[in-house]
Amino acid sequence: MVNSDTTVSIGLPVRNAGSRVADVVRSVLAQDHTDLELVISDNASTDDTEDVCRELAKSDSRIAYHRQPQNVGLLNNFVYVIGAATGTYFRWIGDDDRLEPDLVSRSLQVFAADPRLILVTTGISYSGPDGEVRGGRYHGTALGSDDPVERFVEMLRLLNAGHLMIDPLYGTMRRDVVAAIPRRNMLHEDEVFATKLALAGPWGHIPDVLAHRHWKDDNVGALGRLLDVPAWQWRARNALQARETLRWLRQVDLTDEQRRRAQSAVYTMYLRRQWKLFRRRSRKLVRMATSR
Repeated sequence: MVNSDTTVSIGLPVRNAGSRVADVVRSVLAQDHTDLELVISDNASTDDTEDVCRELAKSDSRIAYHRQPQNVGLLNNFVYVIGAATGTYFRWIGDDDRLEPDLVSRSLQVFAADPRLILVTTGISYSGPDGEVRGGRYHGTALGSDDPVERFVEMLRLLNAGHLMIDPLYGTMRRDVVAAIPRRNMLHEDEVFATKLALAGPWGHIPDVLAHRHWKDDNVGALGRLLDVPAWQWRARNALQARETLRWLRQVDLTDEQRRRAQSAVYTMYLRRQWKLFRRRSRKLVRMATSR
């Protein structure tokens, strides 16, 4: 049952965010649902993040601050905060994000109306490096289906449509369900995890923009270095994503017919991405050839 006494945990993984983390924390603590737990995991920051976070924790008992003695990596820091959380529901927040004050309470209302749900997403606005604010608006219903493959196929479609439509990694989740889903450090891991969430259970969605994020348009090399994955994986990222997704499909509880449908959707997505990559590289070669 969801009520005003239901604890919701917000997980904030940070590294070297001393200049901006206070604004993020204030955004979380301003929620109109007051039974909150804010779990901060400081990934061995080398700036003043630790001092700022410790002062914030002193000012509000809802803040639990944890410092990693050494850099555990981006993904492991995200995994740590959900493991350290205690709330019935959980949501990640980035170290330069902002929430509207009613995000948590409105998400809980959706959970209360449909006990099947494991996740409630919302509209999100994105501020790009150029300062322009962008956002998509999702009105589909397939992610609320009882058929896991219908949800899975819809998530694959949305991944090809781009990040503006919907982002399940920044939705409100049933913590026990989501924390049990394993994650693997790799490029496109967030997309693999999104498909695992789709298979895990139905989602609800609030189309209104209730969260704001800054979008860093990092190239593959920058993301690879951030995740500390070998350079050869950068070039094979689409194949590795398909392999990991297919591996997971073999482990989840599906009928043979459902598994075939899901596998077919993965192959289709992989071929489309490879075709797009081929076309992009071909255009680049043509430009190089004609510019001489």
